[in-house]
Amino acid sequence: MTLPVLYLRKGAERRLRAGHLWVYSNEVDTRRSPLAGFEAGSQAELRAANDKALGTVFVNPHTLICARLISRDARHGMTPQRLEQRLENALVLRGKLFQKPFYRWVFGDSDGLSGLVIDRFDDTVVIQISTAGMELLKDAIVRAVQRLIHPAAIVLKNDGKMRKVEGLDSYVEQAQGPETSLLRVEENGVRFEVDLADGQKTGWFYDHRMNRQRLQAYAPGKRVLDVFSYVGGWGVQAASAGASHVTCVDSSSSAIDAVHHNAGLNGLENVETLEGDAFEALKALCDEKEKFDIVVLDPPALIPRRRDQKAGEQAYARLNQLGLRLLDRDGLLVSASCSMHLSQEKLVDIIRGSGRKIDRFVQLLEQGHQAPDHPVIPGIPETDYIKSCFVRSLTGFF
Repeated sequence: MTLPVLYLRKGAERRLRAGHLWVYSNEVDTRRSPLAGFEAGSQAELRAANDKALGTVFVNPHTLICARLISRDARHGMTPQRLEQRLENALVLRGKLFQKPFYRWVFGDSDGLSGLVIDRFDDTVVIQISTAGMELLKDAIVRAVQRLIHPAAIVLKNDGKMRKVEGLDSYVEQAQGPETSLLRVEENGVRFEVDLADGQKTGWFYDHRMNRQRLQAYAPGKRVLDVFSYVGGWGVQAASAGASHVTCVDSSSSAIDAVHHNAGLNGLENVETLEGDAFEALKALCDEKEKFDIVVLDPPALIPRRRDQKAGEQAYARLNQLGLRLLDRDGLLVSASCSMHLSQEKLVDIIRGSGRKIDRFVQLLEQGHQAPDHPVIPGIPETDYIKSCFVRSLTGFF
């Protein structure tokens, strides 16, 4: 097929040649190819200033990221056939990684499908589309999912923040099967149920799967505090692994109800909850001189945008200081972050500074990463966002 051409400014292709897949609006030669001439979601051939073909892209003239690379071959756009091939390729990887069908099936750019996330919950599939290009392929995505795994239910949970940026409506739609209100998850041998309507994003966060598995080795016989617990992913798994007592903290009443429900699903009676702001709850626990053997801190992204860097780093520092204060003499801090703009090195430095601030001797035991169903593309730093530190804290050691 013949596609319109989007031209880059001189030198703007360097990042793409290094492995990235995004084009920013200020990198486009708008004299040769005015962005106003493209429809949101349309496909185009991408060329460097010297007229050399760089591949094909989805275009959205209204966004900062105005083009996303589909293929490095200018002859190949995104067709339903190519879409299904990439979905199948992603499925093969997950099948090799996990024994049971609970995983992130598609992780956007990392699977060559920018703007598309698919999570699998056994025979239920939740699809989240965040770009105009993928929205135009919505029906093709549903058909490909049907052909590849024959699910009982498919839900389009298209209510993410990025849709507004892309000029897309927000909606949740049952694309196949009876109306789905509850998602059933099994992770590291522990069962969960999540309310789809109240659930965050696609309902579950598979990205910390391996880090939660690590926690299970430390949990037996320990008193655990799970902060920003959501539906109990960390805390319920710690209790299932033999923790003597678990306290989950979250500001959402529906999340707190879900923690109790999920503890009951696994026959656990040693899980209690605190509803409220995490920082205030931690301060109150410090004032009450409470102590725990393990404190897990897994907040939402405290640095959502680069301009939030300073304030976000200060928030992480306050959080880690409070967490360390609540540990018994020889305790374990599990400090996690999903902020793309916070590097692993910076998180370690924040923990180091927090330890010095309150006179704790800290030892970094392990560093965790996102699970392999969230693969990182080395040329795209934005795909590398999950980090966790398992830190031993000693009081009065030095």
